[in-house]
Amino acid sequence: MMNLSTLALRTLPGAFILNAGISKLKLDRDSAEGLQGMAATGVPAVEKLPPETFGKALAWGEIALGTALLTPFVSNRLAGLALGGFSAGMLSMYFRNDDMTESDGVRPSQDGTPLAKDIWLAAIAIALVAKRSKD
Repeated sequence: MMNLSTLALRTLPGAFILNAGISKLKLDRDSAEGLQGMAATGVPAVEKLPPETFGKALAWGEIALGTALLTPFVSNRLAGLALGGFSAGMLSMYFRNDDMTESDGVRPSQDGTPLAKDIWLAAIAIALVAKRSKD
């Protein structure tokens, strides 16, 4: 049985990420290309995929992550590591795109605010990995 803090750490981002993945299942080519272009700033290898393949992989990856966070028998550590990998990808897009930050390279510009606020995902991932297994 999950305690209240674990429940909050897992269900809120889990439901959000699962919903985001489900909404991407029917991406059109132009939308997939837009997301792919943005993702390529953080993970250049994604440019090699056809946009439709990228869109489906992103959708199913988010569905898998959201489901793992919502599934009680997936350990906190495993769920946290998966969320950490996802948040690292999001933050790499933020830090590698000069338009996302102010001149100091850290504070978000107006364009960067939507990605910068995803730092909460990294904090949740750290908390899940660090939690004692009894929690």
